[in-house]
Amino acid sequence: MYRIVTPLEYAGTGDRVVVRVRIRNGAFSIDENGEACLCASMIGGDVESGAVEQWSQGLSQYSPARLCDDEVIRATTTDERLVVPYVFRVAESAQQLYGVATSRAERRSGSDFKGRLSRTIGEIAEEFDLKHHSEVELPISGKFMADHVIETPTPSIVIAAMSDTRLLEGELIHMQYREAKKPGHVLAIAESQSTVGKAQFERANYYTWKTVVFDARNLRSLIASVLH
Repeated sequence: MYRIVTPLEYAGTGDRVVVRVRIRNGAFSIDENGEACLCASMIGGDVESGAVEQWSQGLSQYSPARLCDDEVIRATTTDERLVVPYVFRVAESAQQLYGVATSRAERRSGSDFKGRLSRTIGEIAEEFDLKHHSEVELPISGKFMADHVIETPTPSIVIAAMSDTRLLEGELIHMQYREAKKPGHVLAIAESQSTVGKAQFERANYYTWKTVVFDARNLRSLIASVLH
């Protein structure tokens, strides 16, 4: 058995996703030993929620990995060339499952960030005569919600990243839209880098359309740039 410590982490824990590779009956079995479900359950996540079930169903459409009945994410292959890419597909899926199972509506009475963001988006939409909607359930697996959707030529899916978990949700939304070839790009907006973690903030720029720190003037320029 080979044990591979991947660069991916479970959001907010600092724990790396670990994947095992074993040979069984002439095939390579690649799994994460059920750690995603275990870690999520240990902090109060719901691994049996409807959101997880929908995510699992969607997973089968774009990934070789599967969430099995024993709560272990697995992929199998007889082709040795697929082992390395499958290791990372299993690791990605483990990270996603953890994020879906532990996601919660973020509310911080001590911060008016979401209110300021909402007001700014309303003002920008009015200035450019754009329709926009708040608290939108997106047409992808997992019942993910967008804080706002602005009807730019390619719809702008705005995620108010008040935590690293919410930022990870933005990354998962971006990935599912790409896999399904749906029109839409994810704009994740954090109150500051420190609220989501500097490393996670920098990483998210590779897995969203844009990840930025909230600034009303810069947000206006960003929306204006996609109208031409």
